[in-house]
Amino acid sequence: MNPSHIIKVSQELNLREKQVVATAVLLNEGSTVPFIARYRKEVTGGLDEVAITKIRDRLQQLHELDERRGVVLESIKKQGKLTEELKEKINAAQIMTVLEDLYLPYKPKRRTRATIAKEKGLEPLAQIIFEQKDGVNPKTEAEKFIDTQKEVNTVEEALAGARDIIAEWINEEALARAKIRQLYLEYGMFESKVVKAKEEEGVKFKDYYDWQESVKTAPSHRILAMRRGEKEEFLTLRIRVEETQALDILKEIFIKTDNSCGSQVLMALEDSFKRLLSLSMETEVRLLTKQKADEEAIKVFADNLRQLLMASPLGQKNVLAIDPGYRTGCKVVCLNAQGKLLNNTTIYIAQSEAEQEQAATAIKKLCQLFNIECIAIGNGTASRETDSFIRGLRLSNVQIVMVNESGASIYSASDVAREEFPNHDVTVRGAVSIGRRLQDPLAELVKIDPKSIGVGQYQHDVDQGLLKKSLDDVVISCVNQVGVEVNTASKELLMYVSGLGPALAKSMVEYRNEQGAFASREDFKEVSRLSGKAFEQAAGFLRIRGGAHPMDASAVHPESYYIVDQMAKDLGCQVGDLISDEKLRSKIQPSKYVSDKAGLPTLVDILNELAKPGRDPRAQFDPVQFKEDVQKIEDLIIGMKLNGVVTNVTKFGAFVDIGVHQDGLVHISEISDKFVPDPADVLKVGQKVEVTVLEVDLARKRVSLSIRHQPHKKGGDTSKGQVPRENFTAKTPLPMKAPPSAKIAINRDLKGPKQRKPLYDF
Repeated sequence: MNPSHIIKVSQELNLREKQVVATAVLLNEGSTVPFIARYRKEVTGGLDEVAITKIRDRLQQLHELDERRGVVLESIKKQGKLTEELKEKINAAQIMTVLEDLYLPYKPKRRTRATIAKEKGLEPLAQIIFEQKDGVNPKTEAEKFIDTQKEVNTVEEALAGARDIIAEWINEEALARAKIRQLYLEYGMFESKVVKAKEEEGVKFKDYYDWQESVKTAPSHRILAMRRGEKEEFLTLRIRVEETQALDILKEIFIKTDNSCGSQVLMALEDSFKRLLSLSMETEVRLLTKQKADEEAIKVFADNLRQLLMASPLGQKNVLAIDPGYRTGCKVVCLNAQGKLLNNTTIYIAQSEAEQEQAATAIKKLCQLFNIECIAIGNGTASRETDSFIRGLRLSNVQIVMVNESGASIYSASDVAREEFPNHDVTVRGAVSIGRRLQDPLAELVKIDPKSIGVGQYQHDVDQGLLKKSLDDVVISCVNQVGVEVNTASKELLMYVSGLGPALAKSMVEYRNEQGAFASREDFKEVSRLSGKAFEQAAGFLRIRGGAHPMDASAVHPESYYIVDQMAKDLGCQVGDLISDEKLRSKIQPSKYVSDKAGLPTLVDILNELAKPGRDPRAQFDPVQFKEDVQKIEDLIIGMKLNGVVTNVTKFGAFVDIGVHQDGLVHISEISDKFVPDPADVLKVGQKVEVTVLEVDLARKRVSLSIRHQPHKKGGDTSKGQVPRENFTAKTPLPMKAPPSAKIAINRDLKGPKQRKPLYDF
């Protein structure tokens, strides 16, 4: 453990060094983030999952920096060029960019104009000119280096070669790169233009056909949108700065005099910026802005995914699930309270009255036969028609719920689904997924690649490794926060439990199938390859209803059972009595049980669990009810108020399902009557909202909505169902310039020009 890393992380995250050390030790010992946050509060000083994750990730970054530092030092040392001064600078580098700038002059490179000039023996001439001493005539000095055998035939050829070498020196100077980089980050402008003759084909990127925006203030979704347009070859994208400002910065660093040598250096400097440094910085800044945009987009995705996974479960009820369809009919499945498939069939409701009667008879019979308590209808094609048909049956004591089926088709064709239902086709598997998603969203959604669930923002454009790591963290956090019933959980759900993973999850299921249900948490120790460490990490998150110990169904860790047993003994009762009798619990004095192993945070958690063992942290189930006479986009009327449910939250707004098979967009400006800096501050995935229809674009199937009490009015001809949208033509703002001074303060904070923001950012 590097002490300097501990100090740095504690300062950056505003934590005590003791907390960072304790967390680092636990992580190094193999403890997971959920376990540390839930069961080691005394050790870390009560750090939550967010803080622990930040410590983990930052320590990993610093470790990677140290590894790279070692490679750099070894490479320069082998070249025989590692001076004490350079070594000190490399060891002092705190970020990767600075380290790479220091390494650049020594980094093995392809053959350049500068290396060719060096091969011709012109480096001494370059050094003489670069020193810019008074009384030195570059042309006179250059005559000494004419050598036809080395292909240096004239004075001008010698000077040109020397300038090539100087240009490379300027490009590789760490200070120059740092200042020019800062210029690009502070005052650079994104410039995107449409590729000639692709205006019609790339219409979805129309907002960026002639667009400029500050690098410093451009939001992540627009950066990713421009990059996607470039990738799909509809846009060209550049990052530019005012050349005169860049040259002024370089002149201040490199030009010492205005003599003839200084003139040669100035020529090299201008060439260096145009040919080398500007391109290098543009590439770097594109990478830096992409990384920042990725981080923001991934955070949006992760937040949305957490809200979706933590959506309210219906609970253990018998469910009839329907995957609607027109021509191929509606696939119907019946599931028991544990999600087991009991029956499947197909009904047709769009062909003829006779088939509708048969469908009605089949649904009523299935509801009676399997004691159906709730009907789940997928929200895809024909969902509203199916919903109307089912409601028309007027089934007593049966709840009808529209379920978001995003990702169900991905699951139905997956290896997981084939393994679970080898004798059923994708339509049956898809309907089962819809029903189970209603019963327990978390348990079902963990079987699907999060990227397929549809709650992200440019998820296919961001760093896929970083995305997977972030989304895995979210899934692990949610699964362990809710807890898992070990005797009914799927292998896919168990693998996210702290300390398990795919192999141990498989072993748990195999043990359960061979030996029967787990009777107590102690039985986990009998599972093949489940070590003591894995037991410690997993046991508290695995639940057993009706287990040998009353706390087996709770979040109390087995390592703390002795405390609960002692509490009951002190009160002369059984543990079960503590759970059922609030008066008994009120007599417990937590401070009495504080020890080296358990502090007050653990004891408070124990008392909370005694009050509600294994309580589900998710909200109570409360479905949205769509307007019955609005079933398709053509039914929408401007000004109409509708119930909806938020399906996706982005940086530019939120998408809301209003039951017309096409989610509408609530732009950030229409979320509230007050200023909203971030839609996520106000809206969450799964949240019920009342919206007003602002605009309908039938041609592009786009709907604009508002949650404001006084929505912005949209004008125009609304005849024939066509509602004009606002003018989306991009206005190009003036470039952002740095102050016109040779000694500009690069870190000065200037506000950019006002810029129109695109309404739709897909």
